[in-house]
Amino acid sequence: MAKQQAQREAREGPAYDDNVVKVYRCSKVVKGGRRFSFGALVAVGDRNGRVGVGYGKANEVPSAVEKGRKQAIRNMRPVVLHGSTIPHAVLGRFGSSRVKLLPASDGTGVIAGASVRALLELAGLKNCLTKVYGSTSPKNLVKATLSALEQLRDRETTERLRGVSLSRAS
Repeated sequence: MAKQQAQREAREGPAYDDNVVKVYRCSKVVKGGRRFSFGALVAVGDRNGRVGVGYGKANEVPSAVEKGRKQAIRNMRPVVLHGSTIPHAVLGRFGSSRVKLLPASDGTGVIAGASVRALLELAGLKNCLTKVYGSTSPKNLVKATLSALEQLRDRETTERLRGVSLSRAS
């Protein structure tokens, strides 16, 4: 079983979970009427500290989702986790959207709206509090959440960057 999965991953790459955050419909008026095209905002993650976002456009929804998924896999980034939550509070910004992420104790769950929740769960977070300020556009919220996740640092990285030893809070 494991050998077959390894062979499949060698052909197709590792298996990632994906989530279609939003499908956008765009119309263009032509001589015969309206012509529709679609855009799909897709989040992809391995639920173990790697997450990415992609946006695909096509004339049909399934091909737009597939294009978005491929782009998201190419844009995957590592996320610093502290057990099942994040190591510290952080504020991500994109456009006029602000997303505040706060660590939470075990059993809290992911308290977030749909577009922020998709990214956090695919990154592997199980306990996190969030608050959104400003624009609630899904494109901006997903990018602001990604910005916040990129700002996370663990204790060892912070000590190394600052050149000091951090004491444990009591």
